[in-house]
Amino acid sequence: MTTMLAIFGPLLMGAAFGFLLQRGKVTSCNVIENQFRLRDFTVLKVMGTAIVVGGIGVLLLVDTGSAKYAVKDANMLGVALGAALFGVGMVVYGYCPGTALGAIATGSIHALVGALGMIAGAILYALSFDWLKGHVLNVWALGKVRLPDITGVPDAVWFAALAVGAGAFFWWIESRAPKKA
Repeated sequence: MTTMLAIFGPLLMGAAFGFLLQRGKVTSCNVIENQFRLRDFTVLKVMGTAIVVGGIGVLLLVDTGSAKYAVKDANMLGVALGAALFGVGMVVYGYCPGTALGAIATGSIHALVGALGMIAGAILYALSFDWLKGHVLNVWALGKVRLPDITGVPDAVWFAALAVGAGAFFWWIESRAPKKA
């Protein structure tokens, strides 16, 4: 039974994820491009909701002893450069990796071509990792830290603030949207 769950559990979760991406309309490059044009905030709302729900889920798993945090090194220069590269790639491509796979599943050829570019980029990153580790990842490296560790503010307060902030931001977005007749 455990083997079956290990095989079919991820498949079911992936199918559910793809279904929800499709239902949320974020497998359309037009929706993603319009996010960057500040015309359609669907992507921001979907991702914000996923971050809040996922974060609270992880917090509950850790608090109940069902999981442990696996804290990675906070290499801030690497994160900043990676985020910038990711953002530029998302604007040019019109997808993030998850939405690209969802779009491929709907038959999008340009999403498939772009996914090949993502694979090529991953290979280039792997081939250049030793150089990056010596010249980029060690700059502004904070070690294995989390915001609660740095600030002394408990996890639950961070997640509550994140949820309230996201809710307020979503309300503000919706209140400024043109009313549909």
